[in-house]
Amino acid sequence: MIQSCSVQTNMQGEELREHGTRLFPVACYLDRLPQDEISWHWHNELELGVIISGSAVVEAGSIKYQIHAGEGFFINSNVLHTAAISDSGGCEIHSVVFHPRAVSGGTDNVIWQKYVKPLVDNQAEPGLHLTPDIGWHKQVLEDMDLIWRLAEKEEYGFEVYIRNALSAMITTLSQHQFRVSKKTFGKEQRNSARIKEMLSFIQANYDRELSIEEIASVCAISTSECIRCFRATISTTPIAYLKSYRLQQAALKLQLSTDKISVIAEKCGFQEMSYFAKSFKEVYGCTPSEYRSGK
Repeated sequence: MIQSCSVQTNMQGEELREHGTRLFPVACYLDRLPQDEISWHWHNELELGVIISGSAVVEAGSIKYQIHAGEGFFINSNVLHTAAISDSGGCEIHSVVFHPRAVSGGTDNVIWQKYVKPLVDNQAEPGLHLTPDIGWHKQVLEDMDLIWRLAEKEEYGFEVYIRNALSAMITTLSQHQFRVSKKTFGKEQRNSARIKEMLSFIQANYDRELSIEEIASVCAISTSECIRCFRATISTTPIAYLKSYRLQQAALKLQLSTDKISVIAEKCGFQEMSYFAKSFKEVYGCTPSEYRSGK
């Protein structure tokens, strides 16, 4: 049941991978950073993770968490999120991604109405940093550890016990969720819708020269509003995100294609090879050729 991480998205940044199965929509992942790329993406499922070794920066919308070994995180439904190592060492993450119906079974019962729906609908709670020094956080982390051990062994009845642990976590998270005014909630919804459209446009056109004006025009907003929306939602600028996405695509092409490095650089929107090589090393800590050879 435990799988390795592999994030693939459509043009709206929605993850394409099916988490678990239709009959049991729960999946556990072993993520090793920086080998496994966890770029900005979103999905309908809820996600919880625990840092097993090292440390990571996890971003959920505009919120950024520095998370260390023994700590964890929660990502709500439909929230843009990403993760990256926070130092030169590696990082190992155990995560579980599950559809709300794994707990509620459907939407015509008290479990959905009282516990699950209020949580998944609450975009004021895009994510959460879980630390063992807070009582209810510790309980969620212990439930996560139990789920992981059950998934590893897959003994008879493990699906029932995993569902029980997920139900306990949902109940705890729902009870302690943060709430904001409807006015603030509406603003966050608008920002989220806009950023998904603009990310979609960037991902479809990253291989050519792009301006902030073009990106902003996708949502018929000014450049200043475009920049504000990026900063408020994913804590970066449109141009910085564009550069980051180009480098991610270049790293993927270096692994999967035999094209010359200069060709890959051009295909990913970099017109100057020296700038591409410098930018790549700043992010991945090695040259493109070293990255391709696995050194």
